[in-house]
Amino acid sequence: MADYKYTKDHECVFVDGQDVWVGISSYAREALGDLVYVELPEVGKSVSQGDDIAVIESVKTAAEVYAPVAGEVIAVNEAMPDDLDLIAKPVEQGGWIVKLKVADSGALDALMNSAAYEAYLKEVD
Repeated sequence: MADYKYTKDHECVFVDGQDVWVGISSYAREALGDLVYVELPEVGKSVSQGDDIAVIESVKTAAEVYAPVAGEVIAVNEAMPDDLDLIAKPVEQGGWIVKLKVADSGALDALMNSAAYEAYLKEVD
C-alpha cells in the first residue's frame, strides 16, 4: 500500500525512501476543474518547506504547488505539460509533478497521514 502524506495546502506526497514524489490531492484536482497549463521548476533547484515549486492553471484559477519539505528538485514530470490528464492519476502512477530529495527525513513526520487528511477535509468543507 502506498505511503502517502498530505499538507494543509492539498499537496499529496508519496514517500520513496529519501525521495518524495509531490503531486496534488484528489480534493485539489476536483477543486481546480479543467486544467490548461502547468509550470514546472528547474531540476537542481533547492527549496525550503513552503516554497512555490510549481503552478497549475485551470479555467477557474491558478494554484501554486508548495514544497511539503525542504530539499532539492531531482526530477520534474516532463510529460505533464503536454498531458494535463496525468494530474488526475495517483502520484506514484504518473500524477507526480516533481520529485524532491528530502533534506531532513524527520520533516515528513509533520505531514498528515491519510486518516488525518480525511479529518482535515471534513473541517474545511
